[in-house]
Amino acid sequence: MKKSTLIAALMLSVASFGANAQSVTYAEDPSQGLLINNFPNNWFIQAEGGANVFMSPNDTKVESFGDRITPSFQLSVGKWFSPIFGLRVSGNAFMIKGASDDLHVVRGDMALRPDLDYAKDGYVAQKAWFFGPNADAMLNLTNWWCGYKPERVYNAILYAGAGVYFPYAKGGNTSNWHGTNMKPSLRPGEDWVHTGSRALNTRVGLLNKFAVSKHFDVLLDVRFDYIQENFDDIEYTRNGNLNVLVGVGYNFNKTDWKAPVTAVCPTWKYTDAEGDALAARLQAAEAKIADLEKQLRDCLNRKPEVVEAITGVQRKVVNAVAEVMKNTDKEYLLTGWADNYTGNHKINTRLRKGRVATVKAALVKKGVAENRLETQINDGNLTNFGAKCASLDRAVTIQEKK
Repeated sequence: MKKSTLIAALMLSVASFGANAQSVTYAEDPSQGLLINNFPNNWFIQAEGGANVFMSPNDTKVESFGDRITPSFQLSVGKWFSPIFGLRVSGNAFMIKGASDDLHVVRGDMALRPDLDYAKDGYVAQKAWFFGPNADAMLNLTNWWCGYKPERVYNAILYAGAGVYFPYAKGGNTSNWHGTNMKPSLRPGEDWVHTGSRALNTRVGLLNKFAVSKHFDVLLDVRFDYIQENFDDIEYTRNGNLNVLVGVGYNFNKTDWKAPVTAVCPTWKYTDAEGDALAARLQAAEAKIADLEKQLRDCLNRKPEVVEAITGVQRKVVNAVAEVMKNTDKEYLLTGWADNYTGNHKINTRLRKGRVATVKAALVKKGVAENRLETQINDGNLTNFGAKCASLDRAVTIQEKK
């Protein structure tokens, strides 16, 4: 079998096998790019609660760090505009506990605890509630760095925002105390009232989101606030606030994201025995192809055999022709032939040249002058009687030159 025939058979075999395999399917592939969902989708609500530690300039005067740990709450509503970027607004409430120096007490600033007397070294304990809104821009680091995957359980979300707080404390509104020597810490029994001040806030945090289901999340939120308090336009106090919150989130409507649809090629699966059998067949085919290539190279590289002596009837014919040629001074044209039913053109060309050279050598050996003999070959068939008579085309003809 020829090499080209064998390769064609193998290709047809593979094509036939592939025709019976699973057809190509199509699915969304997020790695090819993302599309933004419609506006009603990807909304969420979150409720969180935990603890915070307020860090004002004098809070280190509180003897026990545990006395400074207070509750903190947050309720948020937001929307993801892509798997990476989102916005939310939240309402926040948290308590602070710390210390105030004597100057603040005399001037009557906010958040003094009327139920406590002066602390040592002239500091008094303070307590207040802060209420107010905040707005945050959110960046999903996991989707940004690792690519969007709808089945992912954990997402790390970095956010930053700003807002305003309104403090409430016991002891009355501070606007009634300035310019007096009254000590509000000695006035027990007052209700929680707005202190008359406001606190501007900037914050940054890391929201760790764990997906429980498609719509429900468990949240772990770590946040730091930088709070600048304005006490009736008299002075500014810069404070920090560390929050650690846990909570739950609910995602509305469509929660995943549309992605471009791409073709998914089927994966062929075999048993070990089928794989081994296929590998063995392939190895055998490769060995057979290699053997055929070697045979072809050997055949192409083989030189035509020149017959040194013509025997039998052919020898008698050549001897008789040589006797006729010696008795004349004519020139002759010798033509080498080969059949075109076997072999290829290159091989048959060598056979034609070999035959005519053999006959010429025999005539010269019998005494015919070599310069009277001209040789050529003919690529056609001598008889055109067909493949069954191919042996008649394997000959050398001799003609007188005009």
